[in-house]
Amino acid sequence: MNRIITIGREFGSGGRELGRRLSEELGIAYYDQEIVSEIARRTELSEQYVQSVVEHQPSFSFPIHIGRSFYPAPSPVLDQSMTVYQEQSRIITEMAQKSDCVIVGRCGDYILREYEPFRMFVYADMDSKMKRCREKAPEDEKMTDRELKQHILGIDKKRAKYYEFYTGHRWGDKLNFDLCINTSRTVIKEIVPAVAKLFQG
Repeated sequence: MNRIITIGREFGSGGRELGRRLSEELGIAYYDQEIVSEIARRTELSEQYVQSVVEHQPSFSFPIHIGRSFYPAPSPVLDQSMTVYQEQSRIITEMAQKSDCVIVGRCGDYILREYEPFRMFVYADMDSKMKRCREKAPEDEKMTDRELKQHILGIDKKRAKYYEFYTGHRWGDKLNFDLCINTSRTVIKEIVPAVAKLFQG
């Protein structure tokens, strides 16, 4: 069976960077945005809409499809969300079957539970998350500290609702993970070699 690492993460905790660097350190595949692109390709839904669905509640503010319309349904938004999740499950399973890999977010730990992945959750205190967001933000972004904090809390709340809706588990619950990493006041690239040692025989 392939070696599969799934990473759940709080927004601004550096979980995505940790996943990418870990995959490079181990020389294995890394999947994140690629999953969204593949869902969009297979369903003919726009990538922007898929992005809005895969971590959040369905949104009406994006064009739902490209080209032809999807099929009519009694509750099209919920129906489309289920379609996206089913396609996401198929794609993540295919990726896990193909090779050793790191999969970030998107309920990967739950979808691949039969494959017994190594499940990680990355979190940090609010000051550290705000600092990371500020460092990565475009220069023209002018959020106040209060606005940024609300933005971070809002995204995590949506991630939690999404995860709980599809898995029935509480998002970020330490009992659902094999390793929880607090990245507060740490430099991600400095802790990756230590994490990688867990997987190097």
